[in-house]
Formats: sequence, C-alpha cells, structure tokens
Amino acid sequence: MFEITQTIAGATLGFRRHAEDEAPRIAGAPRPGAAARQRPAVAYLSNVYPKISHSFIRTEIAALERQGVEVHRFTVRRAPEALGDRDETARTTALLEDRAALAAAVLAQFAMRPLQALRALALALRGAGGIRALAYFAEAALLARRLERAGVAHVHAHFGTNPAMVVRLAARLAPVTYSFTAHGPDEFDAPRGLDLPGKIAEAAFVVGVSSFGRGQLMRWSDPAHWPRIHVVPCAPDPVFLADPGPAADDPPEDARFLCVARLSAQKGLPLLLEAVARIAADRAIRLDIVGDGEDRAIIEGQIARLGLGAVVTLRGWAGPEAIRAALVRARALVLPSFAEGLPVVLMEAMALRRPVIATAIAGIPELVDGQVGWLVPSGSVDALAQALEAALGAWPEELAAMGERASRRVRERHDPERCAARMVELLRPFAGR
Repeated sequence: MFEITQTIAGATLGFRRHAEDEAPRIAGAPRPGAAARQRPAVAYLSNVYPKISHSFIRTEIAALERQGVEVHRFTVRRAPEALGDRDETARTTALLEDRAALAAAVLAQFAMRPLQALRALALALRGAGGIRALAYFAEAALLARRLERAGVAHVHAHFGTNPAMVVRLAARLAPVTYSFTAHGPDEFDAPRGLDLPGKIAEAAFVVGVSSFGRGQLMRWSDPAHWPRIHVVPCAPDPVFLADPGPAADDPPEDARFLCVARLSAQKGLPLLLEAVARIAADRAIRLDIVGDGEDRAIIEGQIARLGLGAVVTLRGWAGPEAIRAALVRARALVLPSFAEGLPVVLMEAMALRRPVIATAIAGIPELVDGQVGWLVPSGSVDALAQALEAALGAWPEELAAMGERASRRVRERHDPERCAARMVELLRPFAGR
C-alpha cells in the first residue's frame, strides 16, 4: 500500500502522458466502442480473480456471455493459484499490476473532475482510512478510466467488502452505475464497518445468494431500498453438471469422507477432526481435506495430537477436475462451518449424487435437508460425530437415493443458465449497448 502512495505522489509525468487520451472523453465525446457494440456490456470486479475457491464467478461470467452479454473482467489482484486457467487470467485486468497507470488515473481525476475526486476521496477516507483508503481510491480511479475507455456503463462486484467499495467510488468518479453480490459471512459480520447500508443505498441493485442473504441485506438497509435487493443463487462449475456422477451400482469407497474448505477459523475444521478421532477409535474412517489457508499449521498440529496421521490427509488446493474426482470417491461431503453464505461446494457434491453433512447455518438449510444429507447444529462435535456414524451405517441404496434427490435439486435450483438469466434481467437496464 505504501508503494502505491509513493507512486501516486511521483507520477506527474505519467499523467501528462495519459491525459491527452482522457480529455476528449471527459469533455463529452462519444465513448469508443459504444456505437459499434451490438450487445449489452458490463464489467465485473472481484478482489482476487480467477481464484480457485471463487470458481462460481467464472461460471457466472461464462453463462452471461453465452446469453449475449459482453463481460469485461477486472480484479484488484490476480490470483496466484489460478492453476492453469490461463485463458481467464489473460482476459482479466489486474488493477494493482500497473502502478504508473494507477497514478496517472488519480491525477487525471483531480485534473479533470476535481470536485468529484475530492468527494470520492473523502468517502474512501471515511470508509477505510489511511493507506487503505488511498489504495481503494486509486483502484477506483483506474477502474473508472478503463470503463470509460471501453464504453462500459455498469460494473458489478462480487462481495460487499473492498470490491463493492471500489465500484462505489468508481461510480462517484465516472458516469457509471454499480451493483454487487453479497455472499457472507464477511459482509454480515461487520456491516457498519463496511458501510453496507451506504453501499446498498447507492447501488443500482444488490444481490444475495440466498433468501437468508437477502434478509441480512434488508436488515442493514433502509426499507425504501428493499425492492432493489434480489436473490440470484450461485451455480457450480459445469464440470460437476456435465455427468450426474456414479450411480448405485458404482459405489464410493466405504469409509472415505471429503471436506473441501479453506483452512480458516470459520470452517470449523478442528471440530471435524475431533469427531473423526472419536469414530476412528472404533472403526475405519478416512478424511481427505482439500484446501489451504492461514490455519494450516493449527490443523496439522491437531492431526498430530489426535493421532490421525494415517486417517486424515491434507490435499491442498485443487482445481475443479481434481475436486470432482475426489467427490466421486467419497461416501459424503462434510462441511462443519461456523459461518457461511451458501457454499458452492455443497452444490458440486450434490450434483455428483453425493450426500452432504453440513451445519444448519446461513443459507445452507435452503439447500440441504434430511432428504439429501444430514444437517447438524453448528459447534456440536456430538452431532457431527453422529452424522458421520449415520453416513457410515447407511445402506448403499439409501445413499444412492439421497444422491439422486440431491442431484435433481441442484439441477433445478442452481443451473448456471437459469441463474445467469436472472442476472441478465437485472443487468440489462444498466448495461451499455
């Protein structure tokens, strides 16, 4: 962040180099490309893209494009673990990669629209303060500039945290509108600190990924703004929908469970390890954990203390194909989270006819019930161990019936084309042509 402020302060030459390109547009000249475009166009911004755990954003963008929407991809930072998704990476503009362009965009805003720039900077300082606020402002300035140059009039952000702040500031700096999808739990953990009410108030529309999410957005907004808050579910990667997965005559490994989760406090993995340790004392059980994160050392330490080295395997990050293969081998997916939105990995498992064990929090009960798996109270190691025992004791025919119902449910409720069609309805009034 400090390097960004240094670059902004010392980039007058960069501004002179770029200002000539900027001035005709600010003066009111037609946007390049707008006249020639024959289909609606929008921009998408996320914090780290294309991130493995955010494959639902890539799925949504691809479905929008199949339905005729031109999507310009932006990210604050490029994902370091894109794992070979080179095409999507190449199509994405990372705002923090070009510091000279950041500085030039900031100086251009102050030169051409000084009052708007000052107001936007004041908003950034109120919302974040210090160097973070300057970084958000610089990112917004560059995003606004790129949107104008592309003739794009609307930008949609995924997550109501810093991406929503950046698009909100961009809308203060340029004649564009913005919207955002709030997933939770981060937005709902600190709604006032993130100024969620203010972001909703200025947005063209806001999306929750579940009815629970919409309710939380309504909780933190003026009732006058409720009509602009909508539900658009996320969808799993098509790789999980292309083939319904193994049938009853192709059972998974008897005692293998899978957890796909970031190794962080909100995922409740220490509780899952305790439950597995209880069962492992009396019978065979295996657990594969796909994912990585800041709590890896804590998880590794607990595996060692509980003597689970031969039972639990940490697999690290994996792409969709590897996750699919792991799900096919598993008896059930387990997600012991303390906080969530509506996890896409549940949809992925269910699409592949895998029952799921999940905590009854946030939007999860809207997808999971006793027909497709086991819902357990959050924080209860007893309930989690009982659900694992029930899954181990279920007959193959029971698991297969659960899996069939799960697959049908996901295909009915979380089909990428249906979800994208709803987004198109919301975006179309604001998308440039």
